Amino acid sequence: MKTFRIIGRNFRDAFKGVFRNFSLSLASISCITITLIVVAISIILSYNVNNFTELVEKDVTIVAFIDNDLTEEEIDTIKDEISVIDHVDTYEFTSKDDITTDMRESSDVFDSVMKNWSDEENPIQNTYQVKVDDIEYIEGVAKQIEKIDGITLVKYGEGIVEQLISTFSLIHTISLGAVVALILVTAFLISNTIKITISSRQREISIMRLIGASNLNIRIPFIIEGLLLGALGSIIPIIITIYGYETLYSSFNGQLFSPFIKLIPPTPFVYLTSLVLLGIGILVGMFGSWRAVRKHLKI
Repeated sequence: MKTFRIIGRNFRDAFKGVFRNFSLSLASISCITITLIVVAISIILSYNVNNFTELVEKDVTIVAFIDNDLTEEEIDTIKDEISVIDHVDTYEFTSKDDITTDMRESSDVFDSVMKNWSDEENPIQNTYQVKVDDIEYIEGVAKQIEKIDGITLVKYGEGIVEQLISTFSLIHTISLGAVVALILVTAFLISNTIKITISSRQREISIMRLIGASNLNIRIPFIIEGLLLGALGSIIPIIITIYGYETLYSSFNGQLFSPFIKLIPPTPFVYLTSLVLLGIGILVGMFGSWRAVRKHLKI
């Protein structure tokens, strides 16, 4: 019971400290709020870019075109050779008849041109569509498939795929770096703001020392005060994250520009992000208070 009373008293003193120095507390809360909004944007951007990259890697397919003069046995032989190549995940045969049908159904222009083709006149080739287990090996796998007898051409969007993934990776790295930098900047700003708050309460701290309060007992209310400032400062960013991202997702039907670039579904993503923001706000507030008390007051 004594422990609970001590904890309760510390929280009570922290609440009093927040409202007694409201203008300075408001400055700290505003600092946390603004920074956490930017942190939330960086987190959302980072995770969505990572999601884009994973989707690209999963969807990239090597298309191997097969000579139309090959027999079914020779086509099966090609399948056997593809199956033993390292890092090949899946492979699927698509006949030229199926490709022709799909093309005709996709466009009236194709249908008009291709409907009168006989089997001998149809220049479209049978294909094997191959996926790799790791995008890093796609170029090497494509080169091995290209060497197989009966394969006339191999395509997988070479150049464009690597450039796209490289761009996504760079954006992801920059976003993560921005999040870390913003957290450090926030901790520094809050520390300095709270330092001003604590400096204005030198008399209060002196009285606490005179009545025999230990260094720990003096520190704890200020650290809890930082916790409260961090929690209060995270409220608006959490609201913006939840409602803002859900609005963005529904407005764009879960994708940006094309079905190729899909957004992460809001649930549970926004709630996990909100917990992260709350945790960052609380930890940064506590760290800022601890740093101000320890370093600048030299308790």
